[in-house]
Amino acid sequence: MEKKHTNIEDLEVKDAQIIFNSVWQNLIEEYGEENLRFPKEIFWLNGAPGAGKGTNTNFIMQYRDLTAPPIVVSSLLNTPEAVAKKDAGMLVGDREVIDIMLRTLLHPIYKTGSVVDGFPRTKVQVECVKMLYEKLNELKNRFQQTELEAFFKKPHFHIVVLFIDQNESVKRQISRGEKALLHNKEVKASGVGELIEVRATDLDPTASINRYRTFKEKTYGALKELRESFFYHFINSHGSIEDVRKRIDSELRYQGSLELDEATYDLISVLPIASSLSKHARQDLVDRLEGYQKYHRTLFSSIIDLISDYFMPIIKRHAISGYSVVNTDNAILDDPLAISILIDVFSERGFHAIVDVNKEEIPHRIERDSFEIVTRIKKIFRIRINFKASEIRRG
Repeated sequence: MEKKHTNIEDLEVKDAQIIFNSVWQNLIEEYGEENLRFPKEIFWLNGAPGAGKGTNTNFIMQYRDLTAPPIVVSSLLNTPEAVAKKDAGMLVGDREVIDIMLRTLLHPIYKTGSVVDGFPRTKVQVECVKMLYEKLNELKNRFQQTELEAFFKKPHFHIVVLFIDQNESVKRQISRGEKALLHNKEVKASGVGELIEVRATDLDPTASINRYRTFKEKTYGALKELRESFFYHFINSHGSIEDVRKRIDSELRYQGSLELDEATYDLISVLPIASSLSKHARQDLVDRLEGYQKYHRTLFSSIIDLISDYFMPIIKRHAISGYSVVNTDNAILDDPLAISILIDVFSERGFHAIVDVNKEEIPHRIERDSFEIVTRIKKIFRIRINFKASEIRRG
């Protein structure tokens, strides 16, 4: 009987469900289900070779207030755990990568959020990301209304793909290789600085093309399957760093309707979004001022006189700082419409006015029989006014 030769890849379990369940069960046995506290927000960052993952990772982290260092999957394979597996003759395949990555995500420094650089890259890894999301939702439901509820929030997964075409990718890879060689040459000559890694694919156009094609055919194709499941951010990485970061800013801008629990969002959504308030603010201001002049002319004129005669002399004395505080007990401001007119007139003239009403209890009279002091409430209107300060040359 002819002996069949087993391909090395056949030794690796390819079924995603089996791989993930095996890793997950090991985590439960080692940590306990109540201690599987993963980040509430994970950015799965991928990109074409040369698309700028390394350049933009810190920007993404700063944008989302993530302070823990990114998890670079390729570096995880050089950890003592991974090296030990390789030294023991074991393969570092999907099962090992997923196991090491999940254990890393459990570190407390990642509890508020993490960027995972270079994952998922294969069909199996993509399916495992979906399964992780399902498990985290199961944990959330399991520990809801328990003392551990705070540790199991609704998970937010973001798939971030930085994309460039093949020509641009090859151009950037070769340029990166040339710069690395020049840098290392200068370091060796001067003895100052540190040598940086030079990838073989960054020195060979054919290898660069092959690396791009591998990304396009395997990784990119697998990532597209996640579009229906998670926040999927496809970012065109052509152009300058500034252009790319503007696109990242636009893509990752906070969206409460997508990120909050439905019940929470329903309660909050009755309030307007800040940006909507300023959308037609100028035209609305014009309409209000025209209305004051047409329907409340006397009050409108009185407020303008008050600003001119009382406010402006004080404001002018603070022209250098661009900030002034004016207190008044003028009874005209008891009318809420008068305060609205005051704020709008200041706004039209380029000032930003904020009005506070402070109430002070002051002695009013003494009762003749009981000698009791009767007080009254005195209103003090405090108006804080900001405007463009004077530019004074120094030195």
